[in-house]
Amino acid sequence: MKLGIVGLPNVGKSTLFNAITSTKNAEAANYPFCTIEPNSGIVAVPDPRLDKLAELWATNKKTPAIVEFVDIAGLVKGAANGAGLGNKFLGNIRECDAIVHVVRCFDDDNIVHVIEDVNKPVGVDPIADIEAIDYELIMSDWEVVSGRAGRMSKAAKTGNKAAAAEAAWLTELAEHLNEGKPARSFEFDPADKEQAAVLREMGLLSAKPVLYACNVDEDDLIDGIENNKYLPLVAARAEAEGATVIPICAKTEEDIAEYSPEEKKEFLAEMGVTSSGLDNLITASYDLLGLISFLTDGKKECRAWTIRKGTKAPQAAGKIHSDFERGFIRAQVIGYGALEENGFDYAAVKSKGLQRTEGKEYMVQDGDIIEFLFNV
Repeated sequence: MKLGIVGLPNVGKSTLFNAITSTKNAEAANYPFCTIEPNSGIVAVPDPRLDKLAELWATNKKTPAIVEFVDIAGLVKGAANGAGLGNKFLGNIRECDAIVHVVRCFDDDNIVHVIEDVNKPVGVDPIADIEAIDYELIMSDWEVVSGRAGRMSKAAKTGNKAAAAEAAWLTELAEHLNEGKPARSFEFDPADKEQAAVLREMGLLSAKPVLYACNVDEDDLIDGIENNKYLPLVAARAEAEGATVIPICAKTEEDIAEYSPEEKKEFLAEMGVTSSGLDNLITASYDLLGLISFLTDGKKECRAWTIRKGTKAPQAAGKIHSDFERGFIRAQVIGYGALEENGFDYAAVKSKGLQRTEGKEYMVQDGDIIEFLFNV
């Protein structure tokens, strides 16, 4: 599962990528299109529950859940028509499952701000930035959808009823996109399997879920992020879309990326920050992909296993080994909350009947601690 880090040139994409991956793989520089080929990094998902289980068991091995981030070239207005590195940008984002849209929310005369012409810097305007990116994604999708709608309309004239049905909703979608609305706000039919198959094939850019990473400066961390004049604008936009907003100072996070957890916590505390914006961003990105974690624990290994929301117990077991799914009998489940409420005393949890036996129809919940019983 990949998350594409996107945005206009010089908004902090590569700096954020460096912080996320704790590397210097993505060159960060004050000029447009510094990132040409996408950098990719695998990132551990912060999970205090896993940390606690590993501590309780003094485990030999702790294995967190992971996600992949891709740092993609900056976009300018006109990308859908090939401006800047538009075609490369759009091709790279098409391969991702979700979008982390980095939006500049700080003023700095020493860092140029570009929307359309790299030779004509403009003032900081996060909403204009968002609309510039959205427009290019939507226009690219419009070309794909309208082209397919035309082909299906021609096929429908031969009496092909399936083509006629497809042409009908594709035409509506094309009109929706032409009004400047992203595909993710279109009312698709969740029960229509043929429609879902066509959507997967088209890989529409504006249908991908999005998270806004608001890049603030260090003064905001010190003075209070709530005083940033740009954040409320992005928050209102995100609320209207049902999207998430994560404030983050990419430069600070990059600077402390290689600190130990203790050093990082101490540094942030000195700045009056209780939690890392980077940890919040990674966790929110994991959720954006529709993913949750179930846990297995023991002296040998404590591990977080990644599954999609709505996964049933046998399929979750199959993440560990195919034999677990094939020979699934039942799952012994302890909710992490129940364990925590009982002072992490496994015996107390079991004596109170809080360890549940679940069958094939059980839908695994985030934070379930599970032991699978199987026979093959």
